[in-house]
Amino acid sequence: MEIDILSSYNLIIESSIILILSFFFSEISRKTNVPSVIMLILLGMLCQIPLNALGVDTSGLFPILELLGIIGLIMIVLEAALELKLDKKKIIPITKALVIALVGLLASAWVAARVLMYYYPEMSTISAWLYATPFSILSSAIIIPSVSGFRESKKEFHVYESTFSDILGIIMFYFLTAQSETQSLSSGLLNYSGTVLLTIVISFIASYIIVFVFQNIRSHTKLFLLIAVLMLLYSLGKLMHLSSLIMILVFGLVISNIKLFFRGWLAHWLDMKKTKEIFDGLHVITIESAFVVRTFFFVVFGLTIAVESIWNLDVVIVSLLIIASIYLIRLVLLGAFIGRDINPQLYIAPRGLITILLYYAIPVEYKFSGFNEGILLFIIMFTSLIMTGAMVADKRKTGKAIKEAKSSPVGVQKWKAPSVDDF
Repeated sequence: MEIDILSSYNLIIESSIILILSFFFSEISRKTNVPSVIMLILLGMLCQIPLNALGVDTSGLFPILELLGIIGLIMIVLEAALELKLDKKKIIPITKALVIALVGLLASAWVAARVLMYYYPEMSTISAWLYATPFSILSSAIIIPSVSGFRESKKEFHVYESTFSDILGIIMFYFLTAQSETQSLSSGLLNYSGTVLLTIVISFIASYIIVFVFQNIRSHTKLFLLIAVLMLLYSLGKLMHLSSLIMILVFGLVISNIKLFFRGWLAHWLDMKKTKEIFDGLHVITIESAFVVRTFFFVVFGLTIAVESIWNLDVVIVSLLIIASIYLIRLVLLGAFIGRDINPQLYIAPRGLITILLYYAIPVEYKFSGFNEGILLFIIMFTSLIMTGAMVADKRKTGKAIKEAKSSPVGVQKWKAPSVDDF
């Protein structure tokens, strides 16, 4: 009997199984610190075997991959923004995270571009930078779920840093793609800075309007309407060549720090109870939606990659040089801005969703035919495995320290239950 794996009911069954497995992967990740992203990519790679045997061409999934990537990007940045609380006490850590993200992005991209131009002499400078930029961006899609068990200060640093890296990396990438129209770098920077500033102004105006309108909507289905409005704003912003991701970030920051942005006469127009309900509902929907989109994105990515491309000496050499530069630059930056307590932060620098999305967004005129896509997979997998090893080691070290503290005389005294004599 011939089985049509693309029939409606089979697609529902397959999608349901993938989501169920993703849930268990998340639980395994929470207990072992192995990123669920790695398991999802491997699942996609394993699914290639039966699909290839049945003659199914997975290369046609690229449009789906791009769509999932865009939606996932919006959800992940919104999820991160909703987690960020702004106050005067956090100005210094936020500034540190911003500087580390910006300098790390620029330095990593410069080194990666030099490595690519050395191994591919025919590659132009602008092409090298466009290929290097995705490899230099931290993956908030991997980092944010992975650091949930960290103490608050370290968790906040990684949320800030990865979010800033995502946004700055995307801005830098699309600035580079715009250089085909602008010959002068200085004029290009000036024009693009104006675009970013305009985007920020529009973002704040739109955020205030959205909050005022949605607090007065009585329907119980307004949260998905809100998601639709945000996606519409993002897409329209992209068509107008604005930095659309900033719109999502600004809205998330506004609604998660409502008292900070609604002061004076603006506060009189605000219904705090209804706004709080919008925030709580949006937070839940965003987390759930990000989980679903992230699941299918990385599984589809696993389905589309050519596994044999990894087994190439040039791929290994180029990838290892880029990876080594990532951690060396990170070591210098963290040592300069944070100090000696940089473990396991040093090793938490995975590449993921944004890297994949931007790689496939490189304009056709800047594509280099000799580039091996195995470098993309190698860097994503290897940086994720390094993060996994560091987090597992840190978890064991912390557990060992707690166990030793309990077993020591001081620890025994500390953990001893109080007796009558103690009173």
